[in-house]
Amino acid sequence: MSIDPKNERTDHQSGPLSGIHVLDFSRVLAGPYATMVLGDLGADVIKVEQPGRGDDTRMWGPPFMASGAQRESTYFLSVNRNKRSVTIDMKDPGERPFIERLVRWADVVVENFRPGVMDRLDLGDDQLEAWNPGLLRLSISGFGDDGPDARRVGYDHILQAEGGLMSLTGPPEGPMVKVGVPIADITAGLYGVIGVLAGLVERASSGRGQRVSTSLLAGQIGLHTFQGARYLVAGEVPPPSGNQHPTVCPYGVFDAGDGPVVIAVGNDAIWVRFAPLLGIDPNDVRFATNDKRILNIQELNELMRPALAARRVGEWLVRFDEAGVPAGEVKKLDAVYSSAQVRQQNLVWTAEHATLGSIELPGSPLRFSRNEVALRLAPPTLGEHSREVREELGVEGRNREG
Repeated sequence: MSIDPKNERTDHQSGPLSGIHVLDFSRVLAGPYATMVLGDLGADVIKVEQPGRGDDTRMWGPPFMASGAQRESTYFLSVNRNKRSVTIDMKDPGERPFIERLVRWADVVVENFRPGVMDRLDLGDDQLEAWNPGLLRLSISGFGDDGPDARRVGYDHILQAEGGLMSLTGPPEGPMVKVGVPIADITAGLYGVIGVLAGLVERASSGRGQRVSTSLLAGQIGLHTFQGARYLVAGEVPPPSGNQHPTVCPYGVFDAGDGPVVIAVGNDAIWVRFAPLLGIDPNDVRFATNDKRILNIQELNELMRPALAARRVGEWLVRFDEAGVPAGEVKKLDAVYSSAQVRQQNLVWTAEHATLGSIELPGSPLRFSRNEVALRLAPPTLGEHSREVREELGVEGRNREG
């Protein structure tokens, strides 16, 4: 399918990727996250799973949600909405016609096997291109397609460590810690989506598909931004910076009278508005510019500590807002998901699950003025759509579920 940039679609009931077909051979998180994003944008996603077992994350818990004898992993539910599930034994020669039909149906194939696995399944690039010359093939690996580490298994925590992110995270005195979400997987998935979208645009003019690849390692390098340049350009190996920004001050988490408050004095103009609120002279030569504040951070923190402790978080947020000083409270997830702002932004979606009934899930962060980004399908049970998809594509036999 080609994408016409001049097509002035006005149907608010269809996403911007409506009509795009995605065949999802991936499992765990990076690939499923990418295909979920494509599904949220309107693509028709068919998720291929192993009979009887399915995606690894179906077993990742607790917590599990149960309905009778059926239980569902909340981990699986988090990254598999807007997909249909079919079960296929990829090693069964009798399934070859079905796999070929799916590949010919697809605009995009996504897989996150280790390098070489697709070739061993006789589903390498040459075979996929022979079946479907316009196919975009997204491959997400742990360490990349080639190089000495290419065949290593790449789980998120390993890549947070080996990609350097853990070395930047945690209190300055240690220990180093991982980010509280699987950020290596998520980042690789998002870069994968960027690659797919760019490939679809290019295909609109060339008519040809191509291979798109990224890795958890590459995604971590992409996240380094100023910290990477700090080493590559200035030769500094950044240490963990805890809850304080390493190059902007004051910028981080501070203790108010009843709990933590985040303050972001991002430039000297904000400093001039911030300092008087704490009884500090903004023109004090030790603190008048950001570079001076970084050099004298300990002295500044000593001045800020008693002033911040004199008021509660809520009081400070009001005062900072009135003065135009960026600030926020540290919220746990119950407070986040119940907040009026999150609900108003449609960041919580309600799904009708086949076995669990009505459940709420985190929504898409994207909104379009002319197209709808919405939850069309609840995360599927294992093999929930096997019969439906086989019938749609005219493939007989093996209508087994799960």
